[in-house]
Amino acid sequence: MLQSRALVIALILLLSTTLPEVQSKSLFEKTCPDLLAIPEAIASYFYETVNKVSPKVSQFLLDTVQSPRVTAARQRLAKEVTKFNIMCEQLFEKMKNLWYTRILGY
Repeated sequence: MLQSRALVIALILLLSTTLPEVQSKSLFEKTCPDLLAIPEAIASYFYETVNKVSPKVSQFLLDTVQSPRVTAARQRLAKEVTKFNIMCEQLFEKMKNLWYTRILGY
């Protein structure tokens, strides 16, 4: 009961405050670290908020994040995001090349 109250309070605090603005970039300027930094920042902000409310719950979250299954999932996600980033960069290069050669005639 106490843990659920702490989680509700943590969620209320999380939703009532705003995240710092991230400097916006165009889609063509995004890179893999940017794609991975946003979820990491959100998780860190959530952990800090929960830690202020209930250190026991935050310790549970920390132990859960450091478990082998979660670590393996994060590594797989990083690997897949890297693959996706490489494919996007190749696609953008092809689009840029097409733009310069076919449309602009360079």
